[in-house]
Amino acid sequence: MNWNSFTRNTYVNKELDFTLDYSLMGASEPFFSEMEPRLQEALKAMIELEGGAIANPDEDRMVGHYWLRAPHKAPSPDLEKAIQKNLADIEEFAGKVHRGEIAGAGGKFEHLLVIGIGGSALGPQFVAPTLGQPGEDRMEVHFFDNTDPDGIDLTLAHLRGELDKTLAVVISKSGGTPETRNGMLEAIQAYMTEGIEFARQAVAITGEGSKLDQVAESEGWLARFPMWDWVGGRTSELAGVGLFPAALQGLEIRGMLEGAAAMDTLTLTPETRDNPAAILALLWYHATNGKGERDMVILPYKDRLMLFSKYLQQLIMESLGKEKDLDGKVVHQGIAVYGNKGSTDQHAYVQQLREGVNNFFATFIEVKKDREGASIEVEDGITSGDYLHAFLLGTRAALAEMDRPSLTISIDEVNARTVGMLIALYERAVGFYASLVNINAYHQPGVEAGKKAAAGFLKLQGQLMEHLSSNKGTFSTVAEIASALKAEDQAVTLYKLLEHAIANPSKGITKKQADKGFDATYGMA
Repeated sequence: MNWNSFTRNTYVNKELDFTLDYSLMGASEPFFSEMEPRLQEALKAMIELEGGAIANPDEDRMVGHYWLRAPHKAPSPDLEKAIQKNLADIEEFAGKVHRGEIAGAGGKFEHLLVIGIGGSALGPQFVAPTLGQPGEDRMEVHFFDNTDPDGIDLTLAHLRGELDKTLAVVISKSGGTPETRNGMLEAIQAYMTEGIEFARQAVAITGEGSKLDQVAESEGWLARFPMWDWVGGRTSELAGVGLFPAALQGLEIRGMLEGAAAMDTLTLTPETRDNPAAILALLWYHATNGKGERDMVILPYKDRLMLFSKYLQQLIMESLGKEKDLDGKVVHQGIAVYGNKGSTDQHAYVQQLREGVNNFFATFIEVKKDREGASIEVEDGITSGDYLHAFLLGTRAALAEMDRPSLTISIDEVNARTVGMLIALYERAVGFYASLVNINAYHQPGVEAGKKAAAGFLKLQGQLMEHLSSNKGTFSTVAEIASALKAEDQAVTLYKLLEHAIANPSKGITKKQADKGFDATYGMA
């Protein structure tokens, strides 16, 4: 690396205090020239997307998360008004909660319980600690983000005796997401145990007319906010999904929107080298050969950004991980994403990154501002922040020594504006990359396949329980049970269902051991 190479291959935007250094990615001038026509086609498709074109033919819907931070770009006056109204309604509701005008059975709300999964939780989970100030936030945010009973209990342990001051928000577009429904039912039971009526402390964020919307309306929940079908879960942090929890927490939601809007404008710039999202998409293509041949390692050197890699996992992997392209050809596209925070990664997996399999490219995220106020010197003239910065530079150099590609995104500090910028940057880059490899970034058939399979297994569990209940006192092997249910091809699944039931005595199933483990018998006494 030399100065000329660095200056030729680094994008700087002074207005946004944003820098993208790609001088260590190995992308040549001929590569950029060769890809330019395809990038311009991707830009054209993106402009059509923002104009309201049908972007998800599988579901015949628009994709318009860009309108959330620029309502005037929405394709109809009604949509523009709806976006503006939703933002105003969120701010009004949050203000009433903060002033105690909307309160719980025990008085002013102090806690917020967010019940959702996937895109309905990952965005708020990333933003809450990134922008929050413990001890200063208006409300403390907690999550039910899975259907794991033990995880639910861990969260409830923090809220024991405080549920009368806890506002719950249930987030599900369809209103029928099983994990979210289960979390809601668990929450209802927990509130009831403490003698609190859940509906009087609950808010719904859901699609109009959904099952959840109907329940919230009929039970008189505190409020209902919309989830529009043109906003996907993984791009919903700047919709009500993310803005509502952030507003209740007391974060600057308009700052996030302003940062995202500024980045959105910048990333529609037709000059490729002046468009950071276009540069990112091209670098991803170059690093992975347009086929996902390398993983993306996200290394934010800031504790506040620790969950950014987890957030990007869903945004990138759910958007780009596709079996078929837009022409129906099997392509098995995608880029695997993982990450850890610096300098923790120095002691985790940098050894492999430097000397192991060369199957990745790294993205360093540099935050220039160390902290509010001055730092002590841990050595003469050196602060802990200087050490963190040196570790970033050191790891970057160590990887470059071994021809491991990396790029570095630099921002001045972590605040609402820069978080909005980062969200918008990656959303746009994902869209551009999807166009470059000719896939649909806005559907997720693999996720739906998993849900359908889970439903089938739950149905089989019901048949199993009914069979054992009807034959109490009879103990049978897995093979015998499978034969009785005429489900010989499901014997492995039946074994796993039985073993899960044994670990949970409330199911009422008993296991009799045998000399050989798989000859054990199961039944109800």
